[in-house]
Amino acid sequence: MRSLLSTFSWQELRHHPWRNAAAVVAVMLGVALAFSVQLINASALDEFSSAVRSVNGQPDLELRAAQGSFDEAVFAQVAQHPQVTLASPVLEVQSLTIAGERRLPLRVVGVDALVLPSIAPALMPRPAEGGDRLALLAPGHVFLNAAARKALGDSATTMQLRVGTQWQTLSVAGQVAAGGAGLAVMDIGAAQDLFERGGRLTRIDLRLAPGADRAAFIQSLRQSPGWPAGIQIAEPGDAAQRVSNLSRAYRVNLTVLALVALFTGAFLVFSVLALSVAKRAQQFALLGVLGVTPRERLRLVLAESIALGLIGSMAGIALGTALAQFALQVLGGDLGGGYFEGVAPTLRWSTGAAVLYGALGVLAAGVGGWWPARAAQALPEAQTLKGLGAAPARGSAHGIALLLIAAGVALAMAPAVYGIPIAAYLSVGFLLVGGIAALPWLIALLYDRLAPLFARRVLPLLAIERARRMRGTAAVAVSGVVASLSLAVALTVMVASFRESVTRWLDVVLPADLYVRSAAGGSSISEQAAFSPTFVQSLAHLPGVVRTGTLRTRALLLDPSRPSVTLISRSLEEDAGRSLPLLGAALPVPAGQVGIYVSEAMVELYDAKPGTVFEPLARAWATGAAGERAVPPVFFVAGVWRDYIRQFGAITMDARDFERLSGERNVSDIALWLAPGTHAGTAEQAVREFAARELGTSEPIEIASVGQIRATSLRIFDRSFAVTYWLQAVAIGIGLFGIAASFSAQVLARRKEFGLLAHLGFTRTQVLAIVAGEGAAWTAIGAVAGLVLGLAVSVVLVHVVNPQSFHWTMDLLVPWTRLLALCAAVLAAGTITAWLAGRAAAGHDAVMAVKEDW
Repeated sequence: MRSLLSTFSWQELRHHPWRNAAAVVAVMLGVALAFSVQLINASALDEFSSAVRSVNGQPDLELRAAQGSFDEAVFAQVAQHPQVTLASPVLEVQSLTIAGERRLPLRVVGVDALVLPSIAPALMPRPAEGGDRLALLAPGHVFLNAAARKALGDSATTMQLRVGTQWQTLSVAGQVAAGGAGLAVMDIGAAQDLFERGGRLTRIDLRLAPGADRAAFIQSLRQSPGWPAGIQIAEPGDAAQRVSNLSRAYRVNLTVLALVALFTGAFLVFSVLALSVAKRAQQFALLGVLGVTPRERLRLVLAESIALGLIGSMAGIALGTALAQFALQVLGGDLGGGYFEGVAPTLRWSTGAAVLYGALGVLAAGVGGWWPARAAQALPEAQTLKGLGAAPARGSAHGIALLLIAAGVALAMAPAVYGIPIAAYLSVGFLLVGGIAALPWLIALLYDRLAPLFARRVLPLLAIERARRMRGTAAVAVSGVVASLSLAVALTVMVASFRESVTRWLDVVLPADLYVRSAAGGSSISEQAAFSPTFVQSLAHLPGVVRTGTLRTRALLLDPSRPSVTLISRSLEEDAGRSLPLLGAALPVPAGQVGIYVSEAMVELYDAKPGTVFEPLARAWATGAAGERAVPPVFFVAGVWRDYIRQFGAITMDARDFERLSGERNVSDIALWLAPGTHAGTAEQAVREFAARELGTSEPIEIASVGQIRATSLRIFDRSFAVTYWLQAVAIGIGLFGIAASFSAQVLARRKEFGLLAHLGFTRTQVLAIVAGEGAAWTAIGAVAGLVLGLAVSVVLVHVVNPQSFHWTMDLLVPWTRLLALCAAVLAAGTITAWLAGRAAAGHDAVMAVKEDW
């Protein structure tokens, strides 16, 4: 076998380097895309988790407030517990700092420096050289991590920090070793005084006595008298698990999308080897006569495909590493998902991942080479040596195809596994393979009924009869088009459905004309409420403003192992259905209960079904900014709404209920409804002038019209899904290359057939018309099958993959005009491709080939 590879196969590679290079490049791109996505995500996740561990330390347990903060009396209670050897109180506040002309988010952590060395050494303040060693206990002094020092400048001795609606100047007294995004550490007492959080904590880290039973300890705390229900008790690994869960579905879907290129690369390997086997058919037959068995011919072609896959995989691993390094330096580890903001990770190369994705590339090439290898094995030696070609392929039974399709349908109904739609991905694979396996049966079903219609027209009859008689060959030829077109149709339908659903969603959640928010805020600190009730009421009296609405958000930690849920307080004076994209009518709220409206993710993750009382929120509200309550409120789920922003859940309540329960009246966003005929630009200028007078120039605001927000949102959406259009073009191009290779192979094997047609009086144009007609007939069945399979796969993507991955639903929209244009383009391209491939068959060589046996 080795001697045949080094002589017989090597000569083929030398004579056709570009054709084999195309197969290598296809495998290389597939492996590179998938491996780079894996490296980027793994590096970002590792960096983010490392930063979380450095800030949180390594306690045995963490006590966290479900929302806001809790009374520091809890610290005194747990610190005196006989099984607690060390308790570290922590106050975390998200704030802002000024770096040049930019306002950057900064996390401020108040700590007790006396207990840090043994529980969170990365947070231990280190005074600057020559600085006061007692500065770590003094008010007005902060210690910055590397990210904060880089933003402010290593030589900075003071910094501006946002405290409420004011800016405070603090002294930079040193540094801390904690990594991650910008961080400032100060004494916990000084932090409580600075932010007016006296007697409040957000976290307590506990170190238990050796041999203590954690489960029994947690149970004893929860059963102790007066224990606040709103405190979550978390294991040390829960924080890292929350980070992983936050981006897991996004990472998996991105990886699967990258593997689409590898999937289509398998068809390119198939096309290249099919053409190669057809051109070397007589050489394979001669090898058989000289003693090479059919099984050895099979192994030889498989070895060629694996060699192509091995070269492509090795190059793909190298290219993927370079792409990952470039992406981490230029784009960071975010990849557009918004999950790792503020993280600048370094590349973490993984040998295991390299071996895995390299093996996938080799496997894809091996799968692509299986059919050509079988064709080489099945060559009839005597007939092939005479140039008569192979015997017509027999269509396989469609029972297996139906079984695969049935399995795909069944898998589509299976639930997700650990939040990942594994069964749905398998369903897509089974549907595609089953649909391709059913192509011979579909060809017979369609063309057996069309053949009588062309009985009196010779050229169309010959083209259709060729497809009928060679249905197995036709199925193999168009399988690449079916696979690529079905994926293109599925992605087109999914993206169109998602975009239309997002457009309708924006129409409901953005009912006002103008939206105002503080420029000092941002997505990462949207809990900062800069606008007072007086300011909001004054805006309502500006000329041209009919009424105002408000919004404020707050993070809720309902489950320590899951990311936080977002609590949204917004004006719901009218029917909630006008302000929220509800799924169904809102339910009446029973007397004495607080009505809430949950996103679809809350139903999926927390079982917050309409018409039920949502107890986790009541427990979270038992401890909050307003202090502990003997009787927590009762929250009634009055409706479910769609939310395409917060993947892990959101809860909306009326602003009046939020103010009554929390005692907080400031808001972060204001919506303005303008009077008919009022120009948005005039109203915007009036708001800016009023804000400058009331808030001062140090409190800039951002104003956007509903049209601007809508256009920006859709532009971001289109940019996020631009890669899918590129993948569609690549997949269809590979499919058309497969048709070209298949027709070229058939042309080479049928030179005598075309020569005989020429001797019977067929002109060169007529022979080309037959070949083009065969291409049209074959591509038409591929377009029909690809369209049907693509629609089936799109149903799985829209109604199974998206809800299981991101916990939201969307309406299925089929863009028929775009899909029909896509199918027509594929049909035209397939016909032209076949015509170009057949030009060589209609020349003088085909005529002379008839005389080879004379």
